[in-house]
Amino acid sequence: MAVVTINGVEKQYPIGTSYQEIAKEYQPQYENDILLVSINGKLSELHKTVQFDCSLRFFTGKDQPGIQTYHRSAIFVMMKAFYDVAGAENIEKVTVDFSLGKGYYIEAHGKIGLTEELLSRVKARMQEYVSQKIPIMKRSVNTDDAIDLFHKHRMYDKERLFRYRRVSRVNIYSIGGFEDYYYGYMVQNTGYVKYFDLILHDDGFMIMLPQKENPKEVPVFEPEKKKKLFRVLKESVKWGERLNVSHVGALNEEIASGNINELILIQEALQEKKIAEIAERIGADRSKKFVMIAGPSSSGKTTFSHRLSVQLKAQGMIPHPIAVDDYFVNRVDSPKNPDGSYNYEVLESLDIEQFNKDMTALLAGETVEMPRYQFKTGVREYRGDYLKLGKDDILVIEGIHCLNDRLSYTLPKDSKFRVYVSALTQLNIDEHNRIPTTDCRLIRRMVRDARTRGASAQDTIRMWPAVRAGEEEYIFPFQESADMMFNSATVYELAVLKQYAEPLLFGIPRESPEYMEAKRLLKFLDYFLGVNCEDIPRNSIVREFIGGSCFKV
Repeated sequence: MAVVTINGVEKQYPIGTSYQEIAKEYQPQYENDILLVSINGKLSELHKTVQFDCSLRFFTGKDQPGIQTYHRSAIFVMMKAFYDVAGAENIEKVTVDFSLGKGYYIEAHGKIGLTEELLSRVKARMQEYVSQKIPIMKRSVNTDDAIDLFHKHRMYDKERLFRYRRVSRVNIYSIGGFEDYYYGYMVQNTGYVKYFDLILHDDGFMIMLPQKENPKEVPVFEPEKKKKLFRVLKESVKWGERLNVSHVGALNEEIASGNINELILIQEALQEKKIAEIAERIGADRSKKFVMIAGPSSSGKTTFSHRLSVQLKAQGMIPHPIAVDDYFVNRVDSPKNPDGSYNYEVLESLDIEQFNKDMTALLAGETVEMPRYQFKTGVREYRGDYLKLGKDDILVIEGIHCLNDRLSYTLPKDSKFRVYVSALTQLNIDEHNRIPTTDCRLIRRMVRDARTRGASAQDTIRMWPAVRAGEEEYIFPFQESADMMFNSATVYELAVLKQYAEPLLFGIPRESPEYMEAKRLLKFLDYFLGVNCEDIPRNSIVREFIGGSCFKV
């Protein structure tokens, strides 16, 4: 017998009892299906069995690991249904391109006519699988055998991925003989995947899935609310295809063959071209005196504002970059979260009145002393930095709230040009495993904050859910109001950030609540070959996070 502790209560179970059996016993205590379990702090699927005394924690769709498992499993079930309905012989590949709203945009390539009728049949087949509760099986194979297996299945992105894997074995999942690889855990059987919808959209389709706020509700797809973002995301996919680096295996191939320097230069040139286009748009209308740059945390807004300023100078304008962060109230006066920690994401963390007073004065031609916020001391300082605007001067203002007119409520709307910046990763692990843009930004922030703000990786991970919640409330609702959008992600950056992030993540104590997320990120970074930072241009957005920028960032 083994002593199992659940919710602080000890109970004995025979050795070999599956965690699924124990989960069934405790399911009445949970509003949503139990999807995953942690054993002494280590995540595991429910088919595993009790082998020793342990402490368990169950996860449902209300928890981040649980909802990630649900989404992953739903995509696997959809892939199985799509291949069954469309016929594997007609499919070149099916790619999960990016998340959009509360779903994922997917494209099918091959001899397939994607229609409402086909999608309806795929959805019906998925519902059949749900009712049948088909077991999702897992087996471990030698990495070389996995390479051969995915070559046979014509999943060439996975084949390339595993050519650069250091591990000797790979976990393969299957549903009724349909095999695939997924980065992360799965539910026990298809019966768990109850809530989903498939909607034809553009050249592909959306799979709409529940979010952890309501794991039993399929969100409505509202394409009109995401039109601009969708165009930028599709453009980012085309960038990856143009560079011939859409997936990690292809990136590793470029690194191993010694072509990474050229790839870096091409990527940076593509971004510079886009920045020049934005500057040209602004320069065409001299009534614009304020360029308002917004975007979620660690999007590279500061470097973007400096690079845009260079391009604005080429348009005959005199730009002045301003960081809204310099208008933070002193840390002791900052709003707090319910747990007592400071909340830097809300609009109230800024001295809005002083910001508007200064901007209005500048617009009127007055001289203003500009502040500088010291993040290490948490104090706003004045050091004699004076600014006065002339006829060709323009303010380039960046901050997470810049698209919200509440921030700049005293400024005339027609004097503002709005730009939304985000790191919309065009690189995915393989055709079925996408890289969340939030992971890229989290790793960026972790590296930067350790270097510039004295924050540990543990601190960054701990505060990240609050940062994300702030983005959902204060940033994303305003993104479609932007005049233009800019994708700040670079296809090569995770191979660079890896060297900086891994030591920080390894420093997180095993017993800490953040350890589970640290392990997940370490496993994720293990897919990448490392890249030396020496050949990254000094004006690159990546430099904002790793250091060595030619700008004051």
